[in-house]
Amino acid sequence: MRVTVLLPRLLREHADGAQRMEIEVQDATLGGVLDVVGLRHPALERRLRDESRALRRYVNFYLDDAECRSLDGAGSRVREGTEIRIIPSIAGG
Repeated sequence: MRVTVLLPRLLREHADGAQRMEIEVQDATLGGVLDVVGLRHPALERRLRDESRALRRYVNFYLDDAECRSLDGAGSRVREGTEIRIIPSIAGG
C-alpha cells in the first residue's frame, strides 16, 4: 500500500530536502509508515519519535484531515492514498 508523507520546511533538511515522500508499507498504521521513514531518514525519525518510539509530544500527525491522537496515535490505520501531514508545534507567540 502506498501513502504520502508531507513534510514542513523545518523538517526537510533531515530528509534530504524532500517536501513529500511516497512510502510503501506493509503495516498499514502510522507507526508502520514511521518505521519506513526511519529506515530512510534516521535523523528525521529522531525528530518524530522518542527513544521508546512513541510519537513526540510536540509534533502533530494528520492522516488526511484527522489528527492521529484523536484516532489511535501511532496505531492509527492508514489506507491506500492516505496523506500524512507532519506539523511540529511552535512554542512562543
